[in-house]
Amino acid sequence: MAETRRSYGEGCIAAHALDVIGDRWALLVIRELMLGPKRFGAIRAGVPGVASNILTRRLEELEAAGIVARRALPAPASAPAYDLTPHGAALRPILLALCRWGAGMPGHDHTLPISPTALVLSMESMIRPQPGRFTAGFDLGGEIFALTACSGRLRIRRSDAPDGEMVFAGAPNDMAVVIYGPAPLARSAADGRVSFTGDPARGQGFVDLFRLERPPTDAPTDAPTDTPTNAAPDPARIEGEPA
Repeated sequence: MAETRRSYGEGCIAAHALDVIGDRWALLVIRELMLGPKRFGAIRAGVPGVASNILTRRLEELEAAGIVARRALPAPASAPAYDLTPHGAALRPILLALCRWGAGMPGHDHTLPISPTALVLSMESMIRPQPGRFTAGFDLGGEIFALTACSGRLRIRRSDAPDGEMVFAGAPNDMAVVIYGPAPLARSAADGRVSFTGDPARGQGFVDLFRLERPPTDAPTDAPTDTPTNAAPDPARIEGEPA
């Protein structure tokens, strides 16, 4: 049965935004394009739960809305791909804010599949404002990234080879446990969960930049508080191997 596109039918601009990107899978498709263009199969690999016909429909709808555009990849690929327009790229802070909000909601199952792009974007949202500069290459199987962390900001670019003072390699779900879990990096590398090359102390310092954060919950939501609304939330880590 053909899927019917629905509208909230409201003049609210938030409802209008949801009319454009609120359909199931739409924001996850945008997530997969946030770090650069991808072919249909690569998008499908990053969102394994979506059927091919639904993905085709979402891409068509996002293209019609001016969020996604088709383009040809440069040689040697020279193949058609999908990329975000400026309107699509402008959703990045919204996507990162959703990551931070979701980290504070109960019920998150980190054992479910996570794509390479989803993992590094989550790291961008969860980096803590610590001093120092780190460069790290991440080989996550299907995708490779070069990351630069500096003063609470994380710059991510796709790369042909892992590039940085340290290199991490492994499956995205295993890497998520290493980045957010309680076990030291040296133990995870020794256990074979991931591969790590570089100075172990620097590597641990890099990993320690990232925490899953929860918003403050000690004050009633309807009561005035002296705590600024943008105060740093309390850190928390996901369950992984026991420390």
